[in-house]
Amino acid sequence: MKFPERFSNLPDYAFPRLRALLDGHPPGGEVMHMTIGEPKHPFPHWVTDVIVQNAARFNDYPSNDGSDELLAAIAGWVQRRYGVTLDADAQVMALNGTREGLYNAAMALCPEQVRGQRPVVLMPNPFYQVYMIAAISVGAEPVFVPATAENGFLPDYTALPTDVLNRVAIAYICSPSNPQGAVAGRDYWQDLIALAEKHDFRILADECYSEIYRDAPPAGALQVAQEMGADSERVVVFHSLSKRSNLPGLRSGFVAGGVQSLARIKRLRAYSGAPLPGPLQVAAARVWADDAHVTENRALYQAKYAIADEVMAQVPDYRAPEAGFFLWLPVGDGEAAASKLWRETGVRVLPGAYLAQGQGARNPGAGYIRVAMVAPKDDMQRGLIRLRDCLYN
Repeated sequence: MKFPERFSNLPDYAFPRLRALLDGHPPGGEVMHMTIGEPKHPFPHWVTDVIVQNAARFNDYPSNDGSDELLAAIAGWVQRRYGVTLDADAQVMALNGTREGLYNAAMALCPEQVRGQRPVVLMPNPFYQVYMIAAISVGAEPVFVPATAENGFLPDYTALPTDVLNRVAIAYICSPSNPQGAVAGRDYWQDLIALAEKHDFRILADECYSEIYRDAPPAGALQVAQEMGADSERVVVFHSLSKRSNLPGLRSGFVAGGVQSLARIKRLRAYSGAPLPGPLQVAAARVWADDAHVTENRALYQAKYAIADEVMAQVPDYRAPEAGFFLWLPVGDGEAAASKLWRETGVRVLPGAYLAQGQGARNPGAGYIRVAMVAPKDDMQRGLIRLRDCLYN
């Protein structure tokens, strides 16, 4: 029996690789998990009550695209946050978490050929792994564009050769970026959107960390595209309640964009999607409509930024993240550092190479570790001190 070859050369996912690296060794101290970006701050206390009050809706098949209440709440948030008016029925669709949306958007929107050639899908390197799988699934060529300290940890798609740009169908971009916490400013978005207009490709903008930042709220792709008067089909954006509202288990996200793009995404999802259960849609609508808890959550992360900056102040080449909740720390050899840290202190972090493509020095994540700042503040501080003293002293 044959199996598809297109997935045969995939490396193991990041966390199985981490277990293989560390689990054969005993921890050198109290175990502290600083690997996965799973928010641990409290979610709004009333969410559980809303789900219970609407539990009878578990008896009904939920709306695949999202209930009218949920879509209206999402469109309302986009208007408040970005000043962009969306037709809730035609330009927004609910997702069961954004990963499925980031994958299925490529399935729905990537053409079989671009100018008679195999299409290209651009993505930053390091990157969220679903981007690569989406490109492979649609038969496109994934092109990994380094996002390094030299370019502010944002990929410079404008520097790619013309022959590559002329084959681009889709460009993934994450802002604020995972893992580095870099923010695409208006100038960056303007240059990327202008490039997409020139070469006629779509931008899939992963903005899941948009509400966790230090000072000014990051600009959004739809916001800048509207200001530029770009083609309304040029940009498709993805957001989630996982980070914004500390609800990763609710699996509530959304995709928004042009009417034609959303029509094609909805059509595909009608066949292949798993809608959010009805009671959870009611809860998600309430959460998208409330901004107070988001402000409180952001303040908790801002306090963590201050702690990280203080603990890491003397670390060579430490760069404080602009947004998000990861530290991207230079260590020379990420695997060796993660192993040493585990064996000597019990602190568990993720080697940066597991989030990027390339061998050896050609892997832009190889010299880094990713550290999640999701634990309670005091625990996080102790973990960072142990990390600093083990790896940098």
